Amino acid sequence: QVQLVESGGGLVQPGGSLRLSCEVPGRIFKNNYMAWYRQVEGKERELVAGITSTGDTNYADAVHGRFTISKDYLKSTLSLQMNNLKPEDTAVYYCNVLMAISRWNYWGQGTQVTVSS
Repeated sequence: QVQLVESGGGLVQPGGSLRLSCEVPGRIFKNNYMAWYRQVEGKERELVAGITSTGDTNYADAVHGRFTISKDYLKSTLSLQMNNLKPEDTAVYYCNVLMAISRWNYWGQGTQVTVSS
């Protein structure tokens, strides 16, 4: 059974920073597209940032220039550095791995990020 374990969410003031981490099993860490999504209650889950197996990244327009996605092969960890956070960034953030061949999606349990003064 594949389990993605997220950490790093919390409450932060506008303009502050948070770093999310996701532990990914080593057997699926390589060769697959990995991403962070977020979801606000009552709305669809949306892509925040993604990174390919070769390290190419993509970002939602709303977070471009403020968020940075990265991966650490030694720690088998996917991270999302979030700077200059805004109240509209408040959501549950999910780690995702999209398997290259089967196109199966694995999801983390979600971590709450709240941006409020």
